[in-house]
Amino acid sequence: MELYNPSAVRALLSQYGLRPQKALGQNFIVNPTVCPRIAEGGGARPGVGALEIGPGVGVLTRELAKRCEKVVAIELDRGLLPLLGETLGEFANAEVVHGDVLKLDLPSLVRERFGDMPVVVCANLPYYITTPVLMGLLESGIAFESITVMVQKETARRFCAPLPSREAGAVTMAIAYRAACRILFEVSRGCFLPPPNVDSAVIKLTPHQKPPVDVIDQAMLFAVIRAAFSQRRKTLLNCISSAFNLPKAEVSELLTGVQVASTARGEQLDLADIARIADTLTQKGTAPEA
Repeated sequence: MELYNPSAVRALLSQYGLRPQKALGQNFIVNPTVCPRIAEGGGARPGVGALEIGPGVGVLTRELAKRCEKVVAIELDRGLLPLLGETLGEFANAEVVHGDVLKLDLPSLVRERFGDMPVVVCANLPYYITTPVLMGLLESGIAFESITVMVQKETARRFCAPLPSREAGAVTMAIAYRAACRILFEVSRGCFLPPPNVDSAVIKLTPHQKPPVDVIDQAMLFAVIRAAFSQRRKTLLNCISSAFNLPKAEVSELLTGVQVASTARGEQLDLADIARIADTLTQKGTAPEA
């Protein structure tokens, strides 16, 4: 099928009375080199199951189905289901599930559709839900082998930024606790129909078998991460004091005890620093949801 031909894609959409919906972040890949690279880089191969989110017209789905044991694609737009029935008709190992990935019971879906086979995630994510989808996948408890997704280029840099660094943010730390993240390749805006206003990049997350730092209370760890980046221009002393409603003198003493400067900012910390702060707050009986 000519799913990499912009004219053919427009004709196919028109045939089903469809057009790309900006509200759903629909930008369809029409460069023939991109989807094979995503599939290969994402670990698609015989004996492996692939979970896709937002298949669009099915270009990446087809590449995954050529390589994997089974593919399950989650599509929110009901209007695309008949079209996908046509574009994926030749692949008995590809299934489309209608639903919202942020609301579906993913552990049950993965267990029922894939059984005991290893599972990878490969997707051209709608950019407006990139962060909640990625964190949802990482926090789902599902033992994904890897998660390979296309996101905005600036988002990719932030997600994969080293710690510490000026590009790092709360989401950088949250991802680093769950997985190793690296950029596989960049994708220009001209590779899409319609072209978005930004360039993109494909990133690969490999979940950790064991978190890189040990903490007493994970909820406290994430509370400290949020606090550290809640006011980027303010010092850690002010951020922690404000977030946990603690006197600055007490916070200063705490930070000195864990060998973190009171004048430091979140971008100057690594996960080990955050873990020491979190454990000290836990030991003091501070509530993580303060």
